Amino acid sequence: MAGDRLRYFDALGSLTATALPRQARVRLSALGFGAAQIGNLYRVTSDTDVQESVDTAWEAGIRYFDTAPHYGLGLSERRLGEALRERPREEFVLSTKVGRILVDSPETATQQDTQGFAVPANLRRELDYSRDGVLRSIEDSLDRIGTDYIDIAYIHDPDEHYDDASTGAVKALTELRDQGVIRAWGAGMNQSAMLTRFVREHGADVVMCAGRYTLLEQPALTDLLPAAAETGAGVVIAGVYNSGLLARDHVAPDATYNYEAAPADLVERARAISQVCGEHGVTLPQAALAFVLGHPAVVSTVVGLRTRSQVQDTVERATAPVPDALWAELKAHGLLAQDAPTPTTI
Repeated sequence: MAGDRLRYFDALGSLTATALPRQARVRLSALGFGAAQIGNLYRVTSDTDVQESVDTAWEAGIRYFDTAPHYGLGLSERRLGEALRERPREEFVLSTKVGRILVDSPETATQQDTQGFAVPANLRRELDYSRDGVLRSIEDSLDRIGTDYIDIAYIHDPDEHYDDASTGAVKALTELRDQGVIRAWGAGMNQSAMLTRFVREHGADVVMCAGRYTLLEQPALTDLLPAAAETGAGVVIAGVYNSGLLARDHVAPDATYNYEAAPADLVERARAISQVCGEHGVTLPQAALAFVLGHPAVVSTVVGLRTRSQVQDTVERATAPVPDALWAELKAHGLLAQDAPTPTTI
């Protein structure tokens, strides 16, 4: 099995919980439930599928659930809250995001959302990383989810708004953490450089890094992960499949990377990694999930889930044994950073 973070502890193959180094009161299961899909990402998802997927995740031991106002214009938050309504609140970790406030938009109510979600555009997103905007965002999220506290609040994609986020948002989230409205705060982005700044300069408790520390590429190994290890911050890895390129056993020529058609050189690299994985009896997605948990600063990996079968498949991938020899061979072929920590079989 892959390391001491990911192992069976009962007959269902549940996953162990890992504490954030700095915030021991927040414990994340090694595998997290990404809830963008239940906000109707790309297509409609039924209420039945939502409940079944959350119930199946719970039965498998998943106790970390991540959502955001952005996902389906609040639909993901509402559905996740409803699906978890009967679960003991102290037994799971819930994260959401700030930076996009939802406001009424009657003038577009008959239209469809234009940002990838199959929902009516009766609301619109307004970027707001100010202190007041963050306080309003958290209040709205608490209401939509139906809870009285948030475990982790991430500043959502502040790439072009660092100044506002590092002053207003950080101030608000620190106040809310001190008040117990949230338990930890950080930022979630598709880059590692700015996340490193939030960790080093502002004392973020935990950050979500999407796509920049994966089996395909490891740029976060040189900035974010050392910073987290030094400061005691936790790192949650999202985009572990690089938005599709590593999601299948065999890499398709039309595979996506960063939500666009993957460049030919990355397709070839993914295929080379897949070939080595196959020689060791491991699929590409199994190796992708196992690899990221080998770094001591990584506390969880979040995968987008929509249906019962997706949850079951993901749990099977995440608990599959991966031999140590695989990592050594990938490094020998130049397909994995030489200094990347890797899981060890137990």
